[in-house]
Amino acid sequence: MQHHPLPEYPRPALRRDSYENLNGLWQYAITGSAGLPAKWDGDILVPYSPETKASGVGRTLQPGAWLHYHRSFVPPAGTGGRVLLHFGAVDYACAVQVNGHLVGGHRGGYWPFALDITDALNPAGHDRLWVAVQDPTGTGVQARGKQTLRPGGMFYPAQSGIWQTVWLERVPENYITELTVTPDYDARTVTVKAHTSLPGGAANLWAVVRAGGVTIAEDWGSDEADRDGAVTLHIPEEHFFPWSPDSPFLYDLTVGTTQGKEEQRDTVHSYFALRKWSCAPDAHGIMRFCLNGKPILLNGLLDQGYWPEGLLTAPAPESYADDILAMKRLGFNTLRKHIKVEPEEFYYQCDRLGMIVWQDMVNNGSYSYFRDTVLPTIGIQKWNDRQLHLDERSRNTFRQGAADAVNQLKNHPCICYWTIFNEGWGQFDAAGAVEAVRRLDDTCLVDEASGWYDQGGGDVDSLHNYFYPLRVRPRSRVVALSEYGGIAWPMPGHEPPRRAYGYGTAKSRAELTARWKKLQLETVLPQLKKGLSALVYTQVSDVEDEVNGLFTYDRAAIKPDPAAVRAVNQALEAAFEKTVE
Repeated sequence: MQHHPLPEYPRPALRRDSYENLNGLWQYAITGSAGLPAKWDGDILVPYSPETKASGVGRTLQPGAWLHYHRSFVPPAGTGGRVLLHFGAVDYACAVQVNGHLVGGHRGGYWPFALDITDALNPAGHDRLWVAVQDPTGTGVQARGKQTLRPGGMFYPAQSGIWQTVWLERVPENYITELTVTPDYDARTVTVKAHTSLPGGAANLWAVVRAGGVTIAEDWGSDEADRDGAVTLHIPEEHFFPWSPDSPFLYDLTVGTTQGKEEQRDTVHSYFALRKWSCAPDAHGIMRFCLNGKPILLNGLLDQGYWPEGLLTAPAPESYADDILAMKRLGFNTLRKHIKVEPEEFYYQCDRLGMIVWQDMVNNGSYSYFRDTVLPTIGIQKWNDRQLHLDERSRNTFRQGAADAVNQLKNHPCICYWTIFNEGWGQFDAAGAVEAVRRLDDTCLVDEASGWYDQGGGDVDSLHNYFYPLRVRPRSRVVALSEYGGIAWPMPGHEPPRRAYGYGTAKSRAELTARWKKLQLETVLPQLKKGLSALVYTQVSDVEDEVNGLFTYDRAAIKPDPAAVRAVNQALEAAFEKTVE
């Protein structure tokens, strides 16, 4: 067993030198009360949920039960300032104590949070941390994605507790809590705003931009205009390197505060890219996705983000890069992150390696097999959503979760667009949701309803197609085939834990490859000239009962012939380029 998993710094876009990783073996107990357990059940490997094999536990937290964590720790070296305790994500609700003092809590299983624990630390050391967690999966109003207590088909085992990295940092009294980095591709500038811990949240800043280790722009915070906590830097013409999948150039960014003595100032390291997403007509007047002003075919895969040993949590730091590079070698340039928010490391690797990401919001509304699967499958896909999912608590939970996702991820260059609702799950007032997302981020595109119950808003006419002939016609919005395919093959030695699930089943690798080629070349490719501009095949890998991935669940083997996949993707790209000329 790996006793110190995922040791890398977990927040690449806001890095500091002070860092103490708390991943590893903790004590745990599952009880019926919130109080400190009288005894511990054993050890759990953090950051893996107790439901996973990787955790060493293999137990499911039931609604109403409490999951307790406990460990000792040593604060980061140094004196003065504040000590922050960071959690990448805890599913779902938690309370945190340090040395018997309540230091805070959090609700929401997919988003990071930090607590200032300075005043609870023991001057003589011997610090102890206790986290108590509840997760009402299936019984409460919460963002849960595909988690369920009754897994099967396209729904996966529920998870609970700490499933992302836990770490400590020592920071100055006035420290940077958040960076908002806004590149302007056309103006060739980047505006950096720092939010700090002092009341009002603004601080005088300095900022330096480097390209390949060379300083190309800097502002030392001397202007009065910088006192609102923002600086704008201009990128010289000779260092203008647009980001794209073929050339994913990242600028290094260092930002610091200027108030007080040197030891009272904060410095963080980040990065950004210059890129612009838009929708515009091609040479024939058909609406297309455009990257940096040029039409681009977004050719991608549905990415659930699950792993056989850790479920929501990847097995190793290099897991994300390995997945991304494997997809790029096959000729894909896009991943649709499906109803899950990943750790920051995933998005950093997409930024660094040039993988475009469509980011789904995490669903929390009710799912109805009849309403959300049967009726749309037989063609009833055009309901007005104003009177759907009227529970205001559920609506507000979704609104807050969507805002948290956008605010957390909008600085990442890889993000192309936000998918708000998927196949009607929890869908309500999509038009209002589009406007709310645009207010938070106007640099990316918006898909209001992927699959069906389209209300005519957003930037994308988003189609799902698994069963019927595919017909596309030019529309006022860009047309995306945001889910399709899903051909199943339970590869020998990689069978699912329960019943095999997919959309049509092949009996061999040869048949799977042949059906893949026929679907792509005879069904999908002819639709490119009719307006189809994006493809998302289901899916990257097998997941639990779903055996419709291009790769096995453990990523040990590719199921169709890789040479055939590459050749098909090259043919799609060539056909698209010819079509838009």
